[in-house]
Amino acid sequence: MILSNNSHHFPHTFFLAGIPGLTAAHIWISLPFCFMFFLAVTGNCVLLFLIQTERSLHQLMFFFLAMISFVDLVLSLSTLPKMLAIFWFGVTAISSHSCLFQMFFIHAFSAMKSGVLVAMAVDRFVAICNPLHYATILTPVVVAKIGGLVMLRGVGLTISFPSLAHRLPYYGSHTIAYTYCEHMAVVKLACGATTVDNLYAFAVAIFLGVGDVAFIAYSYGQIVRTVIHFPSPEARAKAGSTCTAHVCVILFFYGPGFLSVVMQRFGPPTASAAKVILANLYLLFPPALDSTLWSQDQTDPGATV
Repeated sequence: MILSNNSHHFPHTFFLAGIPGLTAAHIWISLPFCFMFFLAVTGNCVLLFLIQTERSLHQLMFFFLAMISFVDLVLSLSTLPKMLAIFWFGVTAISSHSCLFQMFFIHAFSAMKSGVLVAMAVDRFVAICNPLHYATILTPVVVAKIGGLVMLRGVGLTISFPSLAHRLPYYGSHTIAYTYCEHMAVVKLACGATTVDNLYAFAVAIFLGVGDVAFIAYSYGQIVRTVIHFPSPEARAKAGSTCTAHVCVILFFYGPGFLSVVMQRFGPPTASAAKVILANLYLLFPPALDSTLWSQDQTDPGATV
């Protein structure tokens, strides 16, 4: 992420509009967001602390849980404080470089979360479809490499977003019609050609959204095929229970994400209250629920059958 300090066409300050048409209700809207922020921070901090200190949780599956909790924390801390400043104090200004760094953290860690969900689908697939070889397939070294690849992929795919946005001229409005610096919301303010930005953002969305979801769906298809051949209802129930939290997190993460992308691409050109609220929920709702859901999933991954 290389940013020039002498770009004459890039503004020093952007302004975040908050939620269009609902400015008078910002205080009331902030209450559920504040509650979700509290759940996300406290829940994920507690989960990380337990994974670190409880020896019984020093298993490979909980390495992925720690990763997703850390990602959720970063997503919450990089967005909610500024949202609350807008809702509570009307502080809409954000420096251009702070905006670009926020943009990077939001997109990079969202991509990382998608990658962790794919890794967890692999973990579930091996645990249920090939349990006798779980420990030899998913060794600590292999899991560490998967974790490193997830992080590198997230950074590699999104590090260009701030640079692409920074190179464009912004001679008109500097008001971003959101509560945070989303890449395409910033690019829409530019006066120059944005074809490269649009195509690259669309390609990344397809690769992460469609590609990752297709891989997860394939993994769970194989899991279902295996589970229906288990000899007893108890074995099928036990195998299914190990996937419940993961499936719920997948739905909570990708569902609002796909709706937000569809509204961005095919909705009205101006931001509506529904579009902005959905974009906020996409970042805040999953982290608030993830730690609660994961706390229900304490099954030993290598002993599902």
